[in-house]
Parts: sequence; C-alpha cells; structure tokens
Amino acid sequence: MDHLILFLIFTLLLVLAAKVAYSIIWVPWLIAHHYNKQGIRGPSYHLIKGNTHEIRHMYTEVQSKPMTLCHDIVQRVSPFYHRWCSIYGKTILYWHGSKPRLALSDPYIIKEALLKTGVWFERMEPNPFMKLFFGDGILMAKGEKWAAHRVIANNAFKMERVKSWIPDMIDSTKIMFKKWEEKNRGIDEFEIEVNGDLHYLSADIISRVAFGSSYKEGKEIFELQEQQLHLVSLATRSVYIPGFRFLPTKKNLERKRLAKKTSELIQVLIENTHRAEKDSDNLLSLLISSHKYSTNEKQRLKLKEIIDECRNFYLAGKDTAANSLSWVLLLLGLNQEWQSKARKEVLSVIGYDTSPTAETLSDLKLMNMILQETLRLYPITGVLARQASKRVKVGNIDILAGTVLYMSITSVHHSTELWGEDALEFNPMRFFEPQNHAVPYFSFGLGPNFCVGQNLAMVEMKLVLALILQRYSFFVSPTYAHGPMLMMNVLPQYGMQIVFRRL
Repeated sequence: MDHLILFLIFTLLLVLAAKVAYSIIWVPWLIAHHYNKQGIRGPSYHLIKGNTHEIRHMYTEVQSKPMTLCHDIVQRVSPFYHRWCSIYGKTILYWHGSKPRLALSDPYIIKEALLKTGVWFERMEPNPFMKLFFGDGILMAKGEKWAAHRVIANNAFKMERVKSWIPDMIDSTKIMFKKWEEKNRGIDEFEIEVNGDLHYLSADIISRVAFGSSYKEGKEIFELQEQQLHLVSLATRSVYIPGFRFLPTKKNLERKRLAKKTSELIQVLIENTHRAEKDSDNLLSLLISSHKYSTNEKQRLKLKEIIDECRNFYLAGKDTAANSLSWVLLLLGLNQEWQSKARKEVLSVIGYDTSPTAETLSDLKLMNMILQETLRLYPITGVLARQASKRVKVGNIDILAGTVLYMSITSVHHSTELWGEDALEFNPMRFFEPQNHAVPYFSFGLGPNFCVGQNLAMVEMKLVLALILQRYSFFVSPTYAHGPMLMMNVLPQYGMQIVFRRL
C-alpha cells in the first residue's frame, strides 16, 4: 500500500513537472519558432522571468541621471525598445515571464490593433496589483461592463458639458496665480516648479467638475493615489507570481491599506452627493443616477463600480492635463518666437484681462497647433498595449492569440519617415499642413478605447495656457534637468522649473 501511495505521488509530481516544462519551455520555444520564421527576433528567453530583469535594469539605468535637453526621448521612455531596435529591427519578440510580447512601431499595425480592440485585440489582462489599483473602472473593464461605463463617461465628458465647466476651471487657475503672486510679491521675475503646481491645479479642476468638490476636500485621495501609482509601476515591471499578492509583505500590506483608504474617502464623497439630493452636472452625479435609476441591470453600476470609476477619473483627469501642460511650457520656454506668436493670438482673440469663453477658446487655432505638436513630441502615454484575443494576420505579421503588442507611440511620433527630417524639432506649423492630418497620430489613442476625457483635457490645457500667456512671459530655468519618464503618463522626473516675468 505504501509503495502504491509513493508511486501515485511520484506520478502526480511527474505530470505536474511535465505540465510546467510544457508551459515554460516547450510553448515558448514553439512561439519563438513561429515568429522567428517571420524574421522576428529578440533577446534570449529566460526561464520564469523572461526579459523583465533586463528591462527593469535599463529603466533604472536611464532614470539614474538626466539626459541632454533634446526631444529624442524614446531612449528614456522606452529604453529597451530603443536599444533592441538597433540589434533586432523595429519589430522585436521579447518575454514577460513566459508570455510573448511584440514591441513595435509600425503605424499600420498600431492603427489596426486600436481600431479592432474588442474584435481582434483586447486590453491586456491586468496584473493583480493593477486590478487592485484601478478596480472595475473604465480603464480596466471589458465587454458589456466596459460598454456600460463608456456610455456614462461619454455623456459626462461631451463637449457641451465641458464648456459649462469653464468658469470653474478659470476660478481654479486664478487661485494658482494668487498663490504665485503672494509667494513672490514685489519680485518681477520668479521661478516656479510648475509640474507640482499644475498637478494641484488639475486635481482641483477634476474635483470640481467631475465630483463637485474642491482640491482641498480631495487632497488626501490624490496623495493616496500618487503613492499607489508608484507601487503599481514597480509591480508591473516584474513577473507576477500567482498568489504573491496574498503574502503579508511590506509593499502588499501598503497597497491594500492605500486602496482601502482611497475607497473609503470616495465613498464619503458619494454619500455627501446622495444627501445633497439635487441634480448636478458632474460625473459623480451621473454615476450615482445610473446606480439609482437604471432599469437595465446590465447597465446599472454597483456601488463598488462607482468607487472604482471615481478612482480611474481622479488619476487620469489629473495627470493628463498637468503633465502635458508642463511639456507645453517647456517647449514655449525654449522657443520664444512661438511663445510670442501664441501670446499675440491670445491677446487678439481674448484680450488682455478678459476671461476665456468656449467661443474664444475655439478660435485659438495657433494654440491648437502648439498643443498638437506638444502631444506629438511628448505623447500622453508614450506606449499602448493590446493583447491578441485570437490568431490574426495584421500587415505581414501572423500574430498568435495571447501575444501582447507593446506599441511605441513615441517612436511613431518621432519617425523621420513619417514626419520628415525635422521630426525631433518643435514645429507647430506641421499641423497647419492638411496632408499631415493623415500621418499616424495617437496622442489620445484611437478606436473604441480612445481617451474619453479628450474634450476636458484639450479645453483645460487651452484655457490654462491662455491665462498664463495673458499675464506672464517665461523661459526654462537653468536649474531644469531634463528627465522624461514613463509611469502611466510621460512626466518630468525632476519637475519642471520655469522662470516667469510679469507682463
């Protein structure tokens, strides 16, 4: 009997070992062979960890010091893609654990992957730590759940509603200016680390227009999310070991604490909105209305989903505008002639001391070109990822189901083949030329998953920049250190030091 039990145990262990060997040795070999036949190669596959250790090392290396002040930022935003391109070509097979990824910058394939999201491709299955951070909000949801959330979000951020928020945006921006003036009273020229201030500003705006509160009320939520974001970014660059999130490690306990505290604070906002018992024109009210009044069970949001959606919009709404405005100020600070042209347009269209309106903002054509060029050189995300839900052929690549496409948006936006020899230079006039509207441009994504907050982000950026140009001239401080860094967005690692002069 004992021999039989030992034999069964040995057999089970043998079967388990065979299954593990099949999944982490044989399957990756077959996948590599499939792509190698198509001329697609990459760094060697390593058991269990794949290439994550090399990638993490490259990120650590490039973030250890500033780079030369130029706009060739792929080397910092996607260091492994930049380095491996010179060895393996523009389409690279690499491994996240035993899972295959194709890093690429082919605009045709990127366009197809984004347009066919929900058909041929899906968002990546989130790392459990990302799931803890984003929950079931619109940035992670799929299928019918995503569709229900998207309808609500589209309604919340439609242009007519965004226009109605302009007075709130102006109030928030003037509060920022008041702080600058009080801090630098009697000084004609002063330096500001604007990225931090713009995050405060954008946080206040998204709080007011989406949740009916001010930044002061939501301050703790934003601070908690910043801490969570840092921990999530660290986790996504490593291979997740099943069950690891349940271990009581210091980082795991901190992630759970932050997520729990954030949810509790957002729930207080929801309860306050419930108690107000009046119709409001903000996102939270729309989410609550869906929860209370929807007769379609599939489209009715549960309380947890409302909390998760708020978490998603708190983060996305704050970071997108703040980081993009920082890059706009850098580019106009470096290019004084364009700053002068932008100011001349603002003063001509809006005036010297008149607040912008929806109509006057829409007339700022040159500013629109400046913002488009900024988002070309410094894309909001820098990278997008999609996972093949079935085996498909896109372009000349036969893509296996389960393969993740790591799409370097920054590389596309910086391509001299697409944008000309001056692709790494700041030239807003390229968006004046009609033919350039056909050039692949993915700053807010494309297809069904394009950025739902695009209207809010563009109006906010135009408004804040117009108000700054009315009051100040500015240039980049000698203390500025150039360090574009990819987290969820492309942000300035060392802040954005700008010197302002009162007009």
